[in-house]
Amino acid sequence: MRSASVWQRVLGLVHTVIEEIDFDEDREVLEVRVRPRKGARRRCGRCARRGPWYDRGDGERRWRGLDLGTLQVHLVADGDRVNCPVHGPTVVQFPWARHGARHSRDFEDTVAWLAVHTSKSAVVQFLRMGWRAVGTVIGRVSAEREATVDRFANLRRIGIDEISYKRGFKYLTAVVDHDSGRLVWAGVGRTDATLHGFFDLLGDEGCAQITHVSADSADWIERVVATRCAHAVMCADPFHVVKWANDALEQLRRQRWNEARGGQNRSGSDRRRGRHPTVHPLKKVKYALVKNPENLTGKQHRQLEWVMKTDEQLWRAYLLKEGLRHVFELGGEEGKEALDHWISWARRCRIPVFVELARKVVRHRAAIDAALDHGLSNALSESTNTKIRLLTRVAFGFHSADALIGLAMLALGGLCPPLPGRA
Repeated sequence: MRSASVWQRVLGLVHTVIEEIDFDEDREVLEVRVRPRKGARRRCGRCARRGPWYDRGDGERRWRGLDLGTLQVHLVADGDRVNCPVHGPTVVQFPWARHGARHSRDFEDTVAWLAVHTSKSAVVQFLRMGWRAVGTVIGRVSAEREATVDRFANLRRIGIDEISYKRGFKYLTAVVDHDSGRLVWAGVGRTDATLHGFFDLLGDEGCAQITHVSADSADWIERVVATRCAHAVMCADPFHVVKWANDALEQLRRQRWNEARGGQNRSGSDRRRGRHPTVHPLKKVKYALVKNPENLTGKQHRQLEWVMKTDEQLWRAYLLKEGLRHVFELGGEEGKEALDHWISWARRCRIPVFVELARKVVRHRAAIDAALDHGLSNALSESTNTKIRLLTRVAFGFHSADALIGLAMLALGGLCPPLPGRA
């Protein structure tokens, strides 16, 4: 009896009776024959309801358990089926494994924990399992953990952004909670239908509780939010608004550079003969123009001084960019007043790209004012996207988006299970 109790503790088995232990020397595998205890027998594997015995199913089943030293552990049990009143004929519930799994519960929890904290290839080598199986286990553990918590409870302020996770224009849409700082949902695609899927899960009552939404002013996000959360305050992301100005400034710099070099490209004969025509200084000032003044190097300061002295229009565009950035540094009523002056200035600047930018800012004025009032940005969403990219890179890719979403929810949604035996 004592020996059985020790083996139960060593193997991490609960509500389980160990019938026999056999060591296969040829395969170096420890086979443990088990069965559920009386109170856990003849329960549906899906809903845990009791049901009458139906048949023996596919017969004997095996599960990989956590290794015992250098030995693999296989759990063996009869795969009977019960006639569940809800799900019909279903394989019985096994206390040591999740429904439909070929690995023990402790084994899968270890896979999930290691996948969050190490690379996917390291998990494959350490636990001696297949590459695809890691992604399958992650999805199964994530789904079970999500079912035990209400991710949408007390959801008030959210951030929405998209992230490219694979070549070929493969995108995920991610939603974060500004109050908890966690990822609450992710879905494949960046379309209206994708985002509607999130709000469908949230429900009408949950949508009514949303008070603020931050985004990068993408049209498809604004359309869906206006439809599903019409009362919510839409906040434009300051980073993206300033990026509009940086893009306009870069477009003007390229135009001025093309004009300065007369639209001439270096010919093929010059390249073959090793000739190096003089590079116009406008080609070198790109980073000096887009960087924040406090981050400029000494050389970049000199480049800006050269622009100020030689190109009045480009210098005026630079000041416009800095003026828009200063609006968000002020924030609140001061920021809105400064934005009024900036729009007036941009409209009269006689720089076509900035005149168009002024029109764009006016179109999104309500969302920009909301960002100034509430101090809400998409910084949390961008940080989450960076971490998702890191997960993808460390894992060396995923065969399915579901596996990546599952890992992201485990790592960034607070769903990662503890290692077996650790509370």
